[in-house]
Amino acid sequence: MKLRYGLITLAVILSLGLFFVGVLCLWIYEQGSKDEATQADVIIVLGATQWDGQPSPVLKARLDHAISLYNKRLAPSVILTGGVGKGEQLSEAEVSRNYVVKHSIPDSAILMEQRGQTSLQSIRAAKQIMDERGMKSAILVSDPFHMLRILRMARDCGIQAYGSPTRTSPISKNKWAEFKYVVRECVFYLKYLLFER
Repeated sequence: MKLRYGLITLAVILSLGLFFVGVLCLWIYEQGSKDEATQADVIIVLGATQWDGQPSPVLKARLDHAISLYNKRLAPSVILTGGVGKGEQLSEAEVSRNYVVKHSIPDSAILMEQRGQTSLQSIRAAKQIMDERGMKSAILVSDPFHMLRILRMARDCGIQAYGSPTRTSPISKNKWAEFKYVVRECVFYLKYLLFER
């Protein structure tokens, strides 16, 4: 009898856990489908891998979107984030800067965060840059699956944050890859809530 009740309890716990993960996945997907871009003090671009001094397709998609937002005059400045990866010579932010300068964003409008190895480190460093310049609001640019977590991080840091995901990322074009990243984000989001805030 005890074994039966134990199995029932375990089944209920697992069912509730799967339900919660499913709801969180839908929440991540829903946030990634929204573009909240509006007038702000700055655009923050979350870094991604660079390949030998050139932005990877994922990073390029984020930068192209940020360039579009800047050209629409939604913000006068851009913060490019991302540190130096293992075995690399250049930071993601530096590679990003070289790219956007060639594509219409003047050097005078660019601020860089070059130490962050994680999204949270980059957002905290970007907040410090904003504080030094009296900036309060930011448009966050990244992939759709990333938006819920980075918006939560930014708002927890005191940034008035708006999400504007790129629509041209190669991840978004591959539904299986997108699904895997959304599921992974569930884990990262819970990790942030439980251990990193």
